[in-house]
Amino acid sequence: MFIVLLKFSGNKGQASQFMEGHKEWIKRGFDDGVFLLAGSLQPNMGGGILAHNTSLPNLQNRVNDDPFVAEKVVSAEILEITPSKTDERLQFLLDGIDK
Repeated sequence: MFIVLLKFSGNKGQASQFMEGHKEWIKRGFDDGVFLLAGSLQPNMGGGILAHNTSLPNLQNRVNDDPFVAEKVVSAEILEITPSKTDERLQFLLDGIDK
């Protein structure tokens, strides 16, 4: 499981130019079953994504394909979490994890 932080850079002013491509990139992440949640970092700092069902190298490649990352509108940081306990509604995150 991963948290992807997309923090605005000095190139933030170009965000509108690449917004449609960024939205399509997010949609692909959900369509592929990799993204669980996407939203804004407050206050107006960028965005965050909760991802699963992928490997770190594959996620890094996916993140590099984001037009915001490619055009340096944001800098990306990926944090990997190995879940050990969840609310029952998130039990699927533990399925398949060796304990």
